[in-house]
Amino acid sequence: MIRVTYLLLFMLLSMPLLAVAEQVLTQEQIAARGFDVPPTGGDFTLQSADGPVSLADYRGKLVLLYFGYTKCPDICPTTMATMTQAVNGLTPEQANKVKLVFVSVDPDRDTPKSLVEYVGYFHANSIGLTGSKEAIDQAAERYGVQYYKVEMEDSSFGYAMNHSGALYLITADGALRFIFPHGVPASVVHEALLHVMPE
Repeated sequence: MIRVTYLLLFMLLSMPLLAVAEQVLTQEQIAARGFDVPPTGGDFTLQSADGPVSLADYRGKLVLLYFGYTKCPDICPTTMATMTQAVNGLTPEQANKVKLVFVSVDPDRDTPKSLVEYVGYFHANSIGLTGSKEAIDQAAERYGVQYYKVEMEDSSFGYAMNHSGALYLITADGALRFIFPHGVPASVVHEALLHVMPE
């Protein structure tokens, strides 16, 4: 898989969470270590099984955003499980303020209908989105996501999608607040959700 640029948890906060303070890099530290400037995030519109969905539709809620694909053998289901565990640790009232958004980077195979089935394995508050390659590229660019197709002649799937593995937390006002690297513990994501939970 493509190695995520943000090797450590990056927070766009002036005051880090105590439990993850040792994993935090400030923007100045990122620049000093030669990392890229973090993405700014932003709105995009893609297709769900029920029609077009914009990230802005979830203003007032927290959004856990992940880019992957349903045939992914390991990183995608692991990250979706992490998101699910983080939300399951919330109270029902808090969980209703969180939306899990899975954006497919494999529009040739992942249809809106198949995405409903896929995200349904994880959490009831999940939604799967897809669209044209151009629309997915625009969304991916906003979040610094890289992906590309790898042909696999000996596989029944035919090809795999190499893609970035970062997980994004977007606040109720639509701001990108956290970028988590792949493998972040669910407890860290859970604490971050609590930290920015709308009242």
